[in-house]
Amino acid sequence: MKLFDDRLNALGEGPLWHPERGCLFWFDILGRKMFSKGPDGRQEWSFDEHFSAAGWVDRDTLLLASETGLWRFAIPDGGLEKLSDLDAENPVTRSNDGRADPWGGFWIGTMGKGMEPGAGAIYRYYRGEVRRLQSIVTVSNAICFSPDRRYAYSTDTVTQKILRWPLDAEDGWPAGLAEVFIDLSGTKLFPDGAVTDAAGNLWCAIWGSACVICFDTTGTETRRIEVPARQASCPAFGGPDFRDLYVTSARDGLREEELASRPLNGATFWQQDVAQGRAEYRVIL
Repeated sequence: MKLFDDRLNALGEGPLWHPERGCLFWFDILGRKMFSKGPDGRQEWSFDEHFSAAGWVDRDTLLLASETGLWRFAIPDGGLEKLSDLDAENPVTRSNDGRADPWGGFWIGTMGKGMEPGAGAIYRYYRGEVRRLQSIVTVSNAICFSPDRRYAYSTDTVTQKILRWPLDAEDGWPAGLAEVFIDLSGTKLFPDGAVTDAAGNLWCAIWGSACVICFDTTGTETRRIEVPARQASCPAFGGPDFRDLYVTSARDGLREEELASRPLNGATFWQQDVAQGRAEYRVIL
């Protein structure tokens, strides 16, 4: 992968390619910042709390997830309007991985700020309602959806298992219990953020292993892409034809010698013409 942006993030996360603006948005959760890069150059916004994930609403509006809520964000002037609370009464947790679903909803996971065991959960925002889908999650990640709208995916990174949720075809709410889809226990692979491509393959950043792994629709590894940062955190498809893969990374928790040996730890990377991705779904507020 090549360097896409050299701003070094303590904890890069939540890359989102905006299909109408033709640019990438992403977050430094611990730095309390959001970045973008595209035809209008580079931009960044600072926040008073941890923000971690976004969905696009229209050309000038994003849905943002933070440690206390879900927000309408105006890209032109940086204005924030709170739409709903999200664990606002719990100072232990913050938002982490999230993604829009095919019905215009938005799934978002939370976790303890100090990785407190089981402190987090997974929620879905849909038509103004926030509903808890799963409790007792330590590090929520890998939220994405199969292009045939049959499944949602998620992981609690510490378990090393990626789950698959059956979804109701009409409204996208879970239609049954989640089952283990990919089991990486017994390996040194810890699944982080993930995205699916147009064929239904799941591309997952592997925390601590400097790579993104592609799993096919049976859960079998078919490809591995090296990332020039040890802690790859989340991938996203983008570019004019959605064939380019972008990956965020993190510096948090690395020793000085590791930072020195990989000076791009925390940067954002890309590789062109990786696979046929697709536009992220629009969030309906």
